[in-house]
Amino acid sequence: MMSSLKNAKGGQPDGSLRMSRGDSGNVLFLILIAVALFAALSYAVTQSTRSGGGDASSETNLVNSAQITQYPAGIKTSITRMVISNSVDPSTLEFNPPADFGTLTDTSYGVFHPSGGGAIYALAPDSVVETSLNASKAWVFNSENEIYNIGTDGAPSVGSADIIAFLPGVKQSICTSIHNKLGLSTTFPDETADGIDYASVMDDANPGIGAGGAIIGSGLGSILNGQPQGCFIGNNATTPVTYVYYGVLVER
Repeated sequence: MMSSLKNAKGGQPDGSLRMSRGDSGNVLFLILIAVALFAALSYAVTQSTRSGGGDASSETNLVNSAQITQYPAGIKTSITRMVISNSVDPSTLEFNPPADFGTLTDTSYGVFHPSGGGAIYALAPDSVVETSLNASKAWVFNSENEIYNIGTDGAPSVGSADIIAFLPGVKQSICTSIHNKLGLSTTFPDETADGIDYASVMDDANPGIGAGGAIIGSGLGSILNGQPQGCFIGNNATTPVTYVYYGVLVER
């Protein structure tokens, strides 16, 4: 009787009370471990950001440069289909934009026309070009120039000049990203004095053009020798300097 009263009024603690205190200790220990792990994770994320893992600018340039290099590749596929499947002579290709489809010599010659190559006509995004140098953000397609060591070397002519896509006014950071991806030097060759024509458009008014251009990468040791794509300085007198990206569509 006395023993029962002692336990009931706070004599020796019973087993259920000892278990409650033990559970509280375990919960506190788990909380301390969680805090320590969170602190370690926060430190790792901070260190990763400081070491360049969060360089959003570089990643953005990489994405933008990929857009630029992939566009001529898609057009080249359309031209190959026109030449092989429809027996279209490359010299008769016309790069009229959709707004000028009505003046095409023949719709089968139109690279962007559904009855021709069916290629997508697109402008470059603002993030890629200096709009002060290329306000329209338009690509230029012509057969005025040649790439040294691609196709037949010699003075550009209607039958021998390479058909090339140009994008004038590309931001230097984009050209740097492109050259890094291609494994080329980022000391861009200055072609200002060579008179490379990256303004004339090969369309219904100028079919088969092939005079007045130049040879890209013609200097000994030029990083663009034999390169189907790359960047060069087209005009060093502008501010900023005009960087031009090119991609060969037809090698001749």
